[in-house]
Amino acid sequence: MFTHHPARQGLRIGVATLLLAAALAGCASQGRRADAVTTGSVTPGGESTVASMSARELEAATASLGKLYSRNPQDRGTALRYANILQMSGRVDQSLAVMRKLAIAYPEDREVLAAYGKALAAAGELEPALDAVRRAQTPEYPDWRLLSAEGAILDQLGEPEQARALYRRALDLQPDEPSVLSNLGMSYVLTGDLKKAEEHMRQAAAVPGADSRVRQNLALVVGLQGRFAEAEKIARRELSPAQAEANVAYLRAMLAQGDSWAQIAREDGGA
Repeated sequence: MFTHHPARQGLRIGVATLLLAAALAGCASQGRRADAVTTGSVTPGGESTVASMSARELEAATASLGKLYSRNPQDRGTALRYANILQMSGRVDQSLAVMRKLAIAYPEDREVLAAYGKALAAAGELEPALDAVRRAQTPEYPDWRLLSAEGAILDQLGEPEQARALYRRALDLQPDEPSVLSNLGMSYVLTGDLKKAEEHMRQAAAVPGADSRVRQNLALVVGLQGRFAEAEKIARRELSPAQAEANVAYLRAMLAQGDSWAQIAREDGGA
């Protein structure tokens, strides 16, 4: 169990968006049961496409969607896409405001509830986020993305055992899913077990189709163990120069918190 520590809380919130982005990404197939939970992508081309945009492309897309949203704030598809791209741009409070309004307009819509939960978690409102994601789930047709999202929130709330049980349930439904394996790895990062974290991260990165965020997580774990050259090599792998620089900048920013991570690991080791 985590003890409260300002550095730990900041790191939890910082990791929340990363975990939930992977947990709720991906498009539902057309052949899926109509009554099953549909978490669906909230951007054309998927979240991974948005994640690979340059800063200029992200700014242009945000402005374009903002104009569409202002014309009709209750258009479900536009609002979902706009909230997502605001979040990817770091405008977390604005994204949450969009999703809060949409959740009021569509209180029973599971995809809206799932996206609302993600926005709440990104803003650090973890208890309401947990409630929203749980309400989006359907027990008779459990959705692996929502199980993984619930686990990500529980990790931020300092409940790693409950979180890992949910990740394993998600993996039962979607074996070898890289986003879930990556979340499981990040769960061990948060408790200071970097070797176990790296094991799951490498498994995730080895799965065909694993996206840039999975490699970012692996690079982070390798870097936190002091293998900086290897970490930077991983962060640059299979990406355009612009995307690679963005990944390396992310990695350096996270590693700049190294003293905080090390302090947390020492506290957990002595608990």
